[in-house]
Amino acid sequence: MELDAILKEVQKPARYVGAEFNSVHKDLAEVYIRFAFCFPDVYEVGMSHLGIKILYHLLNEQRDIYCERVFAPWIDMEEKMRTANIPLFSIESRTPVRDFDVVGFTLQYEMSYTNIINMLDLAGIPALREERGEDMPFVYAGGPCAYNPEPLADIMDFFMIGESEEQIIEVMDAYRSWKQSGKEKRAFLETIASIRGIYVPGFYDVSYHEDGTIADMKPNTPLAPARVQKQYVRDMDKAYYPETMIVPNMEIIHDRITLELFRGCIRGCRFCQAGMIYRPVREKSPERLLELAEKLIDSTGYEEISMSSLSTSDYTGLTELTEGLLDLTVEKKINLSLPSLRIDSFSMDLMQKVQKVRKSGLTFAPEAGSQRMRDVINKGVTEEDLMRSVSLAFAGGYSGVKLYFMIGLPTETEEDVKAIAHLAHKVVQAYRDTPKHLRNKGLRVTVSASSFVPKPFTPFQWAAQDDIETLRDKQHILKDAICDKAISYNWHEAKLSVLEGVFARGDRRLSKVLLRAHALGARFDAWHECFDYDLWQEAFRQEGIDPDFYNHRERSYDEILPWEIIDPGVSRAFLERENEKAKRGELTPNCRESCGGCGIRQIGGGGVCD
Repeated sequence: MELDAILKEVQKPARYVGAEFNSVHKDLAEVYIRFAFCFPDVYEVGMSHLGIKILYHLLNEQRDIYCERVFAPWIDMEEKMRTANIPLFSIESRTPVRDFDVVGFTLQYEMSYTNIINMLDLAGIPALREERGEDMPFVYAGGPCAYNPEPLADIMDFFMIGESEEQIIEVMDAYRSWKQSGKEKRAFLETIASIRGIYVPGFYDVSYHEDGTIADMKPNTPLAPARVQKQYVRDMDKAYYPETMIVPNMEIIHDRITLELFRGCIRGCRFCQAGMIYRPVREKSPERLLELAEKLIDSTGYEEISMSSLSTSDYTGLTELTEGLLDLTVEKKINLSLPSLRIDSFSMDLMQKVQKVRKSGLTFAPEAGSQRMRDVINKGVTEEDLMRSVSLAFAGGYSGVKLYFMIGLPTETEEDVKAIAHLAHKVVQAYRDTPKHLRNKGLRVTVSASSFVPKPFTPFQWAAQDDIETLRDKQHILKDAICDKAISYNWHEAKLSVLEGVFARGDRRLSKVLLRAHALGARFDAWHECFDYDLWQEAFRQEGIDPDFYNHRERSYDEILPWEIIDPGVSRAFLERENEKAKRGELTPNCRESCGGCGIRQIGGGGVCD
């Protein structure tokens, strides 16, 4: 059966057809390097990711490089492809992925790892790097999860650690020279091992103690550095950013223009990996952002602009930027969306700006219900901050508020869990205390409580994660404590969070578990209709590995951690200090108030550190 015939029989065929407005199509006769950018999830998820938009256009601006997109086919499409013997293909030219030179995956979430194996299998590319011959493409990965590359160490030829805008061009230059040389594949890996941020797992040996902890991780060749230092962009105004973006033919998760305000975060929340690995804070100027906004409006026709950052209201040029954007957008009826607002920075002035075209929903992230827990995680906001913000919002005509929390944080008690419900009730009361002539009808308060997963390179990287039963008990405690019909409560599947915790802090012995789980049928594990925890238990059993070893034990400061082959710029000493301060409930000021000595200056600094 031909591909076009199959597309008539599957859900959402627009996922696979390509040819979207602003997509790139090149004459293959003029291309020297074929690059497959693979997102291990469905099209509508992948096309919402900013990184793919940046790197896709960056690579395609190189005359002899053709970057094409590849997404994980949904279950129905995979079945049709396997039945018809159709290999995984790019959506631009429908070229089989196996025919590309480089196959790159972005690692946004640990529970996408079996999709990577499945995509390689569909492409006819062996999952184990040692089984890929000289005629096979190089397979690599980057993205935030690459800061612990070890669970995929037996699968990937190399990893790009950090921000890839400059790094990826340097790697492609090395690939071009290697391809012209006619040398074996190892020669290319030896060349790029000296590029900052490149980790070649085959160039490192790992030994273990009898208790399963790591005894040593060291290079097996002098060409590999003892630790791989992350790559990052120092000047955001000079960093590449596309002036056009692909406009999908179908609805995607985030279907709008995205303006990246800055990278990094000044706050230092102790649970937040992004706030640590993306240091230092580096801003784009309002002038550059306004220039990009105008070009992107003209080139895409989108009717919404979203500002992207870890904490939008910490952007120092926010007032100037919003006023400039309103000059561009109000007349054209283009909506402005300001996600990632901090409770302590919310103001009536800002609220009035973002609702000039139409009201968007408001989202706040107190993260914890009690002040004690907010101090433990270094959130740096108070209940009074939240009450002031929601009261302003209700008086300004908003009636929908989403509140994000976590359960299972270190030192958490039952009273801390119940405090989440108490805080939500106070938000409801703030609405009822708002004069009726100011507030809108239809109050909706949504409480979302995710389960805490300790992540590498955070102060909580040594913490034990709650087990499934404990997380479920806390979820029920919170559910029972919410007793107002105006409040809806959402929570995450505890089994999924626990499995995420295993791979977040796992070592390279987990590669064989991933392969076994895939062989048993695992894929799309982040989707509740596909996730099968019993299957995963069987995979661990067959491979003789105890998953509890990776997430349900407290680690000591003496232990070598699998991800410490990577240097994110944030020092171990700083993370240890922050972990001890968490136990005492002590706050650390944000980076603009006082330097906390995180260590990022040792690898170059930049931004707020200058």
